[in-house]
Amino acid sequence: MTVAVATTPAPRLSVVINNYNYGGFLAQAIDSVLAERHPGAEVVVVDDGSTDDSRAVLARYAGRITTVLQANQGQAAAINAGVRAARGEILVFLDADDWVLPGRLAAVEAAFAANPRAVLAYHRLQPTRSDGTPVMKTIPRTLGAGNLVPRMVRSAGWWDFPLTSALAVRRAAWDAAGPIPPEFRISADAWIVGILPFLGRVVAIPAALGAYRIHQNAWFRATDDAPTLRKRMAHWKATVEITNRWLVARGRPERLSLDDHHPYHVAAARLAGVDLGERLLLLGQGLAFGGEANLARRARRALATCRSLPSRGAAAALTERPE
Repeated sequence: MTVAVATTPAPRLSVVINNYNYGGFLAQAIDSVLAERHPGAEVVVVDDGSTDDSRAVLARYAGRITTVLQANQGQAAAINAGVRAARGEILVFLDADDWVLPGRLAAVEAAFAANPRAVLAYHRLQPTRSDGTPVMKTIPRTLGAGNLVPRMVRSAGWWDFPLTSALAVRRAAWDAAGPIPPEFRISADAWIVGILPFLGRVVAIPAALGAYRIHQNAWFRATDDAPTLRKRMAHWKATVEITNRWLVARGRPERLSLDDHHPYHVAAARLAGVDLGERLLLLGQGLAFGGEANLARRARRALATCRSLPSRGAAAALTERPE
């Protein structure tokens, strides 16, 4: 591993960008942060063993950013390496295929200043095509704030949580939680949003202060094929298991159960199909699901999900594209 450190005074905020083979997007991500011209901020970019032109892109920013170059180890290891290299009291995260919208750093810093007990702050993201065209509504739709632990226990840790490029964490809370486990080679944000709320309060900033790029590797897609559903289910199952191990190690009384994870059961139903009784059971579970705090939105989602589930025998129509 090699580290090249920018020559700047000690910052208050560190923007940690994780990158793997996103050389075509990386400059936009970095430039969007530098364009903020936020005093007391630094940019740390971790390249996780890219085989494209990412490192040539990073070389153009020598002296303005801190770069960490390492062999490919996955997103968890990349973010952990970025945090180790960062010097700020507030850690602001960004995926290399996304970019910052104006005002993000000032809003994040203000949110932590106004909420000294907050461990995690986030904002909405605007899903956007690479050409800059917005698509879909901003995400997440429902904003969760304050003490989220009771909700998370009822929903196996699931809430309408933000993605990596919307997250900011107080370093003291990060240190208390510990680094992201290596099992999170992808979707490492699930650790941040699944663990940090157990340590303190969450602040939600309503504005969309980042652009979430919609492309083939994005978590949000127009349609979900069978391999994607299986990957999500495996990820959710592992997240519940890892969270419970963390809770036990910290001597906390809470435990999560996959039985309460409604999205997991919906994904399983999309793969296998359902009969009428199973469809109605999932509808009832969706209406009662603790992961969505907004009652009207929960009802709409539950009804839409119930209608869209394939019947038994029709589930095979899901496109079986190779991984």
